[in-house]
Amino acid sequence: MSMIRDLRAAVRPALRRTRATSNYDTTRDPSVSSAVIDCAVYREGRRVSDHCSPAEAMKRVRAEGGFAWIGLHEPTEREFAGIAQEFGLHPLAVEDAVQAHQRPKLERYDDSLFTVFKTIHYVEHAELTATSEVVETGEVMCFTGRNFIVTVRHGGQGSLRALRHRLQEDPELLAKGPSAVLHAIADQVVDGYLAVADAVQDDIDEVEIDVFSAASSRRGGDAGQIYQLKREVLEFKRAVSPLLRPMQLLSERPMRVVDPDIQKYFRDVADHLARVNEQVLAFDDLLNSILQANLAQATVAQNEDMRKITSWAAIFAVPTMIAGIYGMNFDYMPELRWKFGYPAVLVVTVAICVTIHRGFKRNGWL
Repeated sequence: MSMIRDLRAAVRPALRRTRATSNYDTTRDPSVSSAVIDCAVYREGRRVSDHCSPAEAMKRVRAEGGFAWIGLHEPTEREFAGIAQEFGLHPLAVEDAVQAHQRPKLERYDDSLFTVFKTIHYVEHAELTATSEVVETGEVMCFTGRNFIVTVRHGGQGSLRALRHRLQEDPELLAKGPSAVLHAIADQVVDGYLAVADAVQDDIDEVEIDVFSAASSRRGGDAGQIYQLKREVLEFKRAVSPLLRPMQLLSERPMRVVDPDIQKYFRDVADHLARVNEQVLAFDDLLNSILQANLAQATVAQNEDMRKITSWAAIFAVPTMIAGIYGMNFDYMPELRWKFGYPAVLVVTVAICVTIHRGFKRNGWL
C-alpha cells in the first residue's frame, strides 16, 4: 500500500501539468494554476467561455452575470491562495480543502457553503484475501456561492469531468445556478455509494458461504479475510454516516445559495444516502456475526482435535500400563511361567483397546 501511495505522489505532478495543458494555454496566461482542471463561465445554462483563468471568469460573471465553475485537483496552499482571495473563501475552509483528509460535513460561511464529500471506489479483485483492498477513498470539496462554485478533488477517483459534460447537455437544470452543480456532485457521490454497496454485498455473501461450507466448518475459515473486509466496511461507514446530517440540512433548511427548486432534489439524494447507511450498518453487524461464527467453528474444531488426541491417548495407555506392570521383573507374578501367558496378555490388551475404541467411536470422539 505504501509503495502505491509513493508512486501516486510521484506521478500526480506530471498528471497535473498534462491536464492543465489540455485545458489551458499556460503560455498565454501564466496566472493559471497547474492544479486547475477546468474553468468556465455559464450563463442561462450554457457554457460561454473557455481557456480563461479563475480571475477572468469571475470578472466576466460580475460584468455579464451567470456563474463560474472552477475545478481543481489537489492544489497546494500556494496554488489555491489566489483563487481563495478572488472568491473570498474563508481561511478555515481553505485550510481544510488544501490539507484534505476531512470527514464529510457542511459549513456555512457568510454567503457561501463549504461541503465535503468522501468518494468511494470499489477495487476489483480476483479473490478476496486477508490483504485485499476492497474500497478506495477520495474527497470532493465544494465552495458554493451565489455566482460561483469551486470544486477541489483529492485522490485518483471521483473525477467530475463526465459530470460537467452531462450537466452541459441539460441547460435547463444548469440554469438553476451553482446549487444545481452541488446537487449533481452529491447525487453522483451517493450513486457511487450504492454501486459500491452492491459489490461489497457480493463479497460478504462469498465470505459467508465460505465460512458455513462443510470444508470451512472443519478448518474454522479464514478470520484474516473476514477482519480485512470488516476494516474496509468501516472505511465505507466513515464516508457515509457523517454525510447524513449535511444532506438533511440541504434538503430541509432554506439556504440563500440553494435554489428552492434544487432543494427538492436533495431530498432524493438524502433518501438514497439513508438507504446506503442502513446497508453499511447491516454489513457491519453481519460481519460481526460471521466473525463470531468463524471463531466458534475454530473453537469447535480445536475441541474435536483435543477429544481425538485424548481418545487415542486413553487407548495407548492400556498396553503401556500392562507392559509397565509385567516389566517390573518380580519373581512371583500371576501367570509368569505359564506357557500361554504371553499370548493371553496380548489378546487381553487388544480386546481392551478395541472395546475402548468402539466406545469412543460410538460417542463421536473418533
